[in-house]
Amino acid sequence: MTTEVPSRTRIPVHPDAAEFLGRDHQLFINGEWTTPRDGGMSVSLDPGSGEQIATFAVGGKQDAHRAVAAAVAAFEPDAPWRVMSAASRARLLFALADLMEEHQEELAHIEALDSGKPLAVARDFDVAYAIRHVRYFAGWTNKIEGATIPVDVPDMMCRTERTPVGVAALIVPWNYPILIACWKLAPALAAGCTTVLKPAEQTSLSVLRLAELISDAGFPPGVVNILPGSGSELGPVLVEHPEVEKISFTGSTRVGEEIARRAATGIKRVTLELGGKSANIIFADANLDHAIEGAAAAIFSNTGQMCSAGSRLYVERPILDTVLARLKEHTKTIVVGHQLDEDTQMGPLISKSQMTTVCNYLDRAASDGARTVVGGNPHTDHDGIFLEPTVLTDVNDDDAIVREEVFGPVLVVLPFDELDEVARRANDSEYGLAAGIWTRDIAKANRLSNLLRVGSVYINTYGQSDAAAPFGGFKKSGYGRDMGRQNLEYFLETRTVWTDLRL
Repeated sequence: MTTEVPSRTRIPVHPDAAEFLGRDHQLFINGEWTTPRDGGMSVSLDPGSGEQIATFAVGGKQDAHRAVAAAVAAFEPDAPWRVMSAASRARLLFALADLMEEHQEELAHIEALDSGKPLAVARDFDVAYAIRHVRYFAGWTNKIEGATIPVDVPDMMCRTERTPVGVAALIVPWNYPILIACWKLAPALAAGCTTVLKPAEQTSLSVLRLAELISDAGFPPGVVNILPGSGSELGPVLVEHPEVEKISFTGSTRVGEEIARRAATGIKRVTLELGGKSANIIFADANLDHAIEGAAAAIFSNTGQMCSAGSRLYVERPILDTVLARLKEHTKTIVVGHQLDEDTQMGPLISKSQMTTVCNYLDRAASDGARTVVGGNPHTDHDGIFLEPTVLTDVNDDDAIVREEVFGPVLVVLPFDELDEVARRANDSEYGLAAGIWTRDIAKANRLSNLLRVGSVYINTYGQSDAAAPFGGFKKSGYGRDMGRQNLEYFLETRTVWTDLRL
């Protein structure tokens, strides 16, 4: 394993990204950059080096009310956004996608430095897929159609119209800042909503740069408002505000439960994409070259900081020892390093507090009798927040390391004997976000898929994504979906119009 973490000062930062990071950044409200009224300034730290990379404003409660007021004004019937044609909305979204593509390398550097994800991943996945999402939903703006209904009432015409929900509060996590922002922003804008987008305070920079591009693309003031700040302070204001009609949240199950409770009093439309403890299942007849590589990517991508991480690996008992040996060998080849190093495959954890959380889980697993196959150690001799990719075995289904979301590069490996057994054990979780199945027997794979209570099943692959494919979970992994036409529907209401033809 490569453990040397190079200093950022020895790795060139894209010049446009460096210029952006060198400026102070204010709140983006009503099309203008404005200082907070009751917020303040925050500092962004590079998790790969511990160095300060930028300062930016964070909003307070008064700023949240200002942002909502701007979105409300932009949603008035005679506002430019409301009278704009669907084709014109599409042109703005396509213009934004073009600007994002023009600045893709810059956005990737900002995202990598702020979040710790490897530069190649930030460029080729996060930013690239964010652009795809904006373009995909731009194409939907003039395809939002109602229907004429042949009702059983004489001389009566009945039709439906689709209309935007209204002001949408979009609350984005720190692990995929610009990508999940676009998951939520693009369908909201395609539907005709106005928005207040709150990025995570830990990773606000790429979304603030996105706000500049939104302004350059020509969106009317108030249509998109960007409000970095504390979730505990701003979240309740946005969720409970009487003029916010829709909330789209991605984050922890604990916070999602609180949002659902608060939103219920206002009868608000809510979609929640929450936590996971996803099972990845390898049968003895699987192509082990692909299965080992896929199982490692499912947990070590983004340093394990993803809700759909394949953190529980169930292996058919006859191949358990082989899989453990090959996983150990593969894991040792993963290059851990600073995220701007093009050779890096796994970067740092997002923060020292997240490192503490993961290490506490490892300590508890050890006390419960888990055996470390590989990894498990932090790189304490570096300024950055680095943990070795870790594989554990000799664990039980009831152990905390098996049941709870660790959100770090920690894989637990458990044996199984029968298909029905592994289906039951995989489903024995409060979560239901994703699952993987590795086998050459497609009939068996589809039988197991039908038994799994999860929102996404990956057969002989893991973590595939496309703007057109819905993503979300069952059980405590949330409700509603991001991506795909289904996501667009959550930003629309249906109006039924009756017309008496005799008058």
